Amino acid sequence: MKANKILIVLAIVLTIFVNYGLLKAETVNYDFTGESIQYGVQPVGKSEYNNLGTFDLKVVKANLITLKSKILFVEVAEKIYSDPVSLLPYKTERTTSAPWFKEYRTEEYDQKNFTVVVKKFKNKKLVKSQMIKSGVPIQNMNLLLFYLRKQHDLKIGWHFTANILDELRILELELKLISIDEITVPAGKFQAYHFKSTPDKFEVWICKDGPRIPLKIIVKGIVNCTILMKGYSLHNNR
Repeated sequence: MKANKILIVLAIVLTIFVNYGLLKAETVNYDFTGESIQYGVQPVGKSEYNNLGTFDLKVVKANLITLKSKILFVEVAEKIYSDPVSLLPYKTERTTSAPWFKEYRTEEYDQKNFTVVVKKFKNKKLVKSQMIKSGVPIQNMNLLLFYLRKQHDLKIGWHFTANILDELRILELELKLISIDEITVPAGKFQAYHFKSTPDKFEVWICKDGPRIPLKIIVKGIVNCTILMKGYSLHNNR
């Protein structure tokens, strides 16, 4: 089950990218519609992120991103719908599959009342439903990287804090820019902003130039894993 836990954390982290509407800062104007990023996951795995643009979600417009990851025999597929402007999450859908295990989980966010309802299903049967309340809007950790990618004038020591859903609790998470490093990943050598979280859950390196691609992510938990960027493409017809 260690691989399963890694993938769940990975699916919570790997699209961590967004303009967090309650945080006021000058931002870089990039349109990520049509973006696809491929990653290798160490020790053994792979992951792919895609931004599919804007869709109708019930009565609102929502931006949709997808994550597909595989480590050994465990696969995670996730859809994340968010507000196109604030990019606060509306809904997530996640399926975790393995030869011995399959679970479907949804998260439905009410950003006006600061709540999220988490539901877990096994064999299409609802096995758990829980409402979690916060005092402020609730962010999804997958969307935090977009916020980092859009910041304009980053200097060492820059930081921000957001309330995120961490499994079945609200966690106050701070991300801080601690250095600017030269790193090498399968896609090449880059200058990158190096961020670290408090609590110490992950580190991320984001390319300084262009569309600020997340190059390397270290996920920390029961078992640590390292995610390295292998390929990038952008098919934006807008």
